[in-house]
Amino acid sequence: MTVLRDARERRVRTGGIELCVAELGDPSAPTVVLIHGYPDSKEVWSEVAPRLAERFHVVLYDVRGHGRSTAPRPLRGGFTLEKLTDDFLAVIDAVSPDRPVHLVGHDWGSVQAWEFVTVRRTEGRVASFTSMSGPSLDHLGLWIDKRLRRPTPRRVAQLVGQGAKSWYVYALHTPRLPELAWRGPLGTHWPRLLERAEKIPRGTYPTASLPRDAAHGAWLYRDNIRPRLRRPRRDAYAHAPVQLITPLDDAFLSETLYDDLDRWVPQLTRRTLPAKHWIPRTRPDRLAAWITEFVTSVEGGRPDASPATGKYADRFGGQLVLVTGAGSGIGRATAFAFAEAGARVVAVDRDAEAAARTAELSRLLGAPRSWAETVDVSDEQAMEKLAAKVAAEYGVVDVLVNNAGIGLGGSFFDTTPEDWKKVLDVNLWGVIHGCRLFGRQMTERGQGGHIVNTASAAAYQPSKALSAYGTSKAAVLMLSECLRAELAGQGIGVSAICPGFVNTNITSTARFAGVDAEEEKRRQKRTARLYGLRNYPPEKVADAILRAVVRNEAVVPVTPEARGARLLSRLAPGALRAIARLEPPL
Repeated sequence: MTVLRDARERRVRTGGIELCVAELGDPSAPTVVLIHGYPDSKEVWSEVAPRLAERFHVVLYDVRGHGRSTAPRPLRGGFTLEKLTDDFLAVIDAVSPDRPVHLVGHDWGSVQAWEFVTVRRTEGRVASFTSMSGPSLDHLGLWIDKRLRRPTPRRVAQLVGQGAKSWYVYALHTPRLPELAWRGPLGTHWPRLLERAEKIPRGTYPTASLPRDAAHGAWLYRDNIRPRLRRPRRDAYAHAPVQLITPLDDAFLSETLYDDLDRWVPQLTRRTLPAKHWIPRTRPDRLAAWITEFVTSVEGGRPDASPATGKYADRFGGQLVLVTGAGSGIGRATAFAFAEAGARVVAVDRDAEAAARTAELSRLLGAPRSWAETVDVSDEQAMEKLAAKVAAEYGVVDVLVNNAGIGLGGSFFDTTPEDWKKVLDVNLWGVIHGCRLFGRQMTERGQGGHIVNTASAAAYQPSKALSAYGTSKAAVLMLSECLRAELAGQGIGVSAICPGFVNTNITSTARFAGVDAEEEKRRQKRTARLYGLRNYPPEKVADAILRAVVRNEAVVPVTPEARGARLLSRLAPGALRAIARLEPPL
């Protein structure tokens, strides 16, 4: 029984077998063909396909010997890439006879699709190809050959590393053992293994046909791996644009396999994802968004789905990023950095005009879908409405940057309860509201994400004149550490960013307790001048934020003085206490 709701099924006969083909969406729309891997059936796409069907004609089929498709007889020799290509052509002739299709393949589905997009007889029938977790066997064979013929320490390490990751390939070549394992204990326990290793929730996937599918699928390896690696084609050039999506934590494939891919693919778009192997199950939203962007761009005559030029364009392209305090300073610079990386940006600030300006400039920088929202982060109800609106109109946030904050200087006894409340409401409660509301959406979606909280070097560098401000930032730092521990098992990272003296307008808007208006203005000007002379730009903090998300860093001191204070806090806390007695610039 299929778990693809509202799917229309047909049978396609080819080469003595029958393929079970499912279709969703409008048949007049561009056709996207999803090809599953090993040991899956087409149901591995059951979370991705309905999302794509909102825009496209989506076609899925069970590879021969899998799911509800029949198996060749005999099995040996029945799973060659040539016969799989025959199957593919039969399917697309049935579902899209007059229009080229857009291919999407995962695992062995991607291995097959590399064949489809590089052989002459499919030329003109494939409009684009999105590959994930499955290399071309020809490219792999030449990759291995290059490292054997011209070894260097780095190449040898790459070869050994991938060899270790490919342990299962050797096991699948043993006679009868894989079949016995899959029809026995391995087939029984496979759903539990996926749940533990890949964090895939139990449900209607995998289907009951798994043991039989996996036993048949062993011949994909036996019929193709050795022959093709020994004699790889040297003309395996892609005749359609390719989008490569690489899960960074893939247990079976190394990123280095794709080092030379530009040689084979004239039109290549690269994406990376902090995820494990089975991303059709763990990251369906992200895959659907990237596939949609890529297919739409190819259909529009622009075969590069990532016009962004930012340094992390392959990582953040198409992701939804929300930044609070985005009207100026570090927040605006961060919004711009994500925009340059091709993210969709929601610029949030209590100043509506400033937020709108940030969104407008973000669109010019490479994020055509950027929006402005106005909110006071200290207002719990307003934040709840914002979270609901963002989820309904833009989607679940992939990266949240809690950056909004205010400055307050002055001694403890000059700081009134009202001062304390104002600082804690924005600097701490604003972060709490963001983490609670948007973080909960991330956890409920179950597809990972990242939360960035802007703290400060004041979180671990005490100062006699920053008791309220330092306390709020120390609380943000500890909140981040606790939340990081809680969310680690759900694929959600949490980073605390701790800048020192950064040249932003917080210095001209910071308040000083216990002084009159004239003295406060004088101190603001003096502080702004000192920070201006220091002239550490917010763009460097923004770059540190993107880097922290990519590397999933916990605590990130940014400026030299912040890094120095962090080191002293661990090695020489007494020195920090001495420094705390000095008058700070803020």
